[in-house]
Amino acid sequence: MSFQQYSPMGFKLLPPVVKNILIINFLFFLATISLGSAFHWNLKDLLGLHFFTASQFRPYQIITYMFMHDGFTHVFFNMFALWMFGYALENYWGAKRFLIYFLVTGVGAALIHYTVMYYFELAPALRIFNNFLDNPNIGTFHEFIVSNNLRESFIEFCRTKNVFSITDSEQELQLAVDFMVNYKQAFLNAPVVVGASGAVFGILLAFGMLFPNTLIYLYFFIPIKAKWFVIIYGAIELYTGISNNGDNVAHFAHLGGMLFGFILIKFWQRRPHNSF
Repeated sequence: MSFQQYSPMGFKLLPPVVKNILIINFLFFLATISLGSAFHWNLKDLLGLHFFTASQFRPYQIITYMFMHDGFTHVFFNMFALWMFGYALENYWGAKRFLIYFLVTGVGAALIHYTVMYYFELAPALRIFNNFLDNPNIGTFHEFIVSNNLRESFIEFCRTKNVFSITDSEQELQLAVDFMVNYKQAFLNAPVVVGASGAVFGILLAFGMLFPNTLIYLYFFIPIKAKWFVIIYGAIELYTGISNNGDNVAHFAHLGGMLFGFILIKFWQRRPHNSF
């Protein structure tokens, strides 16, 4: 299959894996709204991906998180990109290989995201928790409480537990230890990753590698070759991820999807006789 130019032309090609991923994502999105409204169920907390050592982590979340989204624009643009680039890949690869690629890049995106988060965000805080719990000390405890390391979202939690008034007595020191144990778990449970963006960026990378000279029309008007589009987009994600501008977007998950996609494509190219 060769493409001289590429622009969205409606759902004229809708192969089975792309179609079913679209359906599942929109069903999950509707279920999140309806069950949350009717029964106050937080499906994002249940099916979104928690950090791997958090008490709310479940193994199935590494798959289900790809089908959960954080709003209509999030799910719409992810699914639009999935269709826009995914149907060409599925028709080129076949359904089974495309599904494997989608899942591998989605899992890879999660692994890269939490690896980066652990080393730069979670590990420094966990060292503070563990240092205190290994050697409980009221002075160290109060220093932690009033430090900037304490997230604002937990300030009220601290007040409800009266931790600001804890003094250096054996009973109150035990209260401080109990608080830090609970807070450590709350801290680990707080990050929740949702969305198919990592897999979608892997699909974008694959399209750029397999159809590098195909024209993509930005905003349906500005033509750019797929290979340059992928390179520019990847560079923007890398810069934004390193700059850490607090936009609540998992930029390193996007890069992780592209990285695992690149590795998988190269693996398949080295083993061209493998069939799926």
